[in-house]
Amino acid sequence: MKPALWVGIGLLALLPGTGSAAGDPDRGERLHRICLQCHGTELYVPPRRRVTTLRTLRREVERYGDYYNPKLSKQDVDDLVAWLNRTFYKFPQ
Repeated sequence: MKPALWVGIGLLALLPGTGSAAGDPDRGERLHRICLQCHGTELYVPPRRRVTTLRTLRREVERYGDYYNPKLSKQDVDDLVAWLNRTFYKFPQ
C-alpha cells in the first residue's frame, strides 16, 4: 500500500467521533452495572430524559466515565453507548 494512503487512514482515525454507537451492546449491558451504583434506568426515559441525540449520549457517558477509577476506556464508552442506544434511546446511527 502506498505511504500516502496509510497517512490518510491515520488522519481519519484522528477525526472526532460522530457519536455513533458502534460498540458491543452486550458488553455495554454488563458494564452498565457500574452506572447502577449511582442511579437507576429512570434517567433514560421521559420525563427525566435529557439526552436528545446520539452525540449528547456519548458526551454524557464520557463525562460520567471520568468519575470512575480507572476511567472508562474509549471501548467501554463505545459499548455503553451502543447498549443504551439499543435499549432506551434508539437514535438513528
